[in-house]
Amino acid sequence: MNVGILGAGGIAEVMANTVSQMKEAHNYAIASRDLEKAKAMARRCGFTKAYGSYEELLADPQVVLVYIALPHSHHHKWTMEALRAGKHVLCEKAFAVNEKQTREMIELSEKTGLLLTEAIWTRYMPSRRMITEIIERGDIGNLRTVSANLGYKIDGNERIIKPELAGGALLDLTVYPLNFASMVWGDDIRKISASCVMTETGVDGQDTVMVEYQDDRMASLFTTIYTLTNRCGLICGTEGFIEVQNINNPEEIRVYSPDRSGPRLRERIAVPKQISGYEYEVLSCIKAIEEGRIECPEMPHSETIQIMCQMDEIRRQFGIVYPFEKEE
Repeated sequence: MNVGILGAGGIAEVMANTVSQMKEAHNYAIASRDLEKAKAMARRCGFTKAYGSYEELLADPQVVLVYIALPHSHHHKWTMEALRAGKHVLCEKAFAVNEKQTREMIELSEKTGLLLTEAIWTRYMPSRRMITEIIERGDIGNLRTVSANLGYKIDGNERIIKPELAGGALLDLTVYPLNFASMVWGDDIRKISASCVMTETGVDGQDTVMVEYQDDRMASLFTTIYTLTNRCGLICGTEGFIEVQNINNPEEIRVYSPDRSGPRLRERIAVPKQISGYEYEVLSCIKAIEEGRIECPEMPHSETIQIMCQMDEIRRQFGIVYPFEKEE
């Protein structure tokens, strides 16, 4: 299947390198507002076409699936343009900036009958099913609490700190712990309590989010753009806990049982080898397109809306409104 990528930054190159190693997909076209940048990536990653504008790529009839690898502030516009151009779309997380944009994007997918899905890669990985199977077997008893953290030193990245690009930890990092908790608990939420430390530019640099669920279970989530953290996820039950090393790209799953002297490691589970981890979302898109579906089962539209609503509430508590939202 011919893939076209909008944007020629770091995440686009990871996807391009991944697709170049897949037999099911082909790096057909890359587009950047800087044609030389697009041509350089085309040479590195084996693209057939390089375009100096997003419009040119979308006008190419050979492009079947478009991957949106642009800043959050541009996801809505270019997803809508891609769908209007008759392309299926895999849009990078965070899917959009707010619920309003999210619903507009999904409504157009429904109207056109074209696939639209969010590239929250952890939803598509085999580790997702592996964790669910451990829980469903009852290995750690009745679940009570989840905690997760994610931090990278990315505060020097323009895309992260600029309000006009919908920067901050929330849409870039906190979206992962929220998805981690949602994959365990679902979205029957009673209350969200959130606080943040603001950057000098006016976006959130560190987030703490507490989520209470209707059945009295809880999730404790933390993210930061200032430092690397251990990126660990814990799923705790009455008979032990699951430790996920790196919630952003699980490396190993460990199952612990309670012991008189403390936790006892019961099982270490390695995740399957992968190209980069991005291949799973691409494969899911290809399968969905071949079956004539407009969403992927790993991240259905309803779930994308739920996560975006959670982030809207968190940002409301932060008191952050992006500049372009004031103009809407």
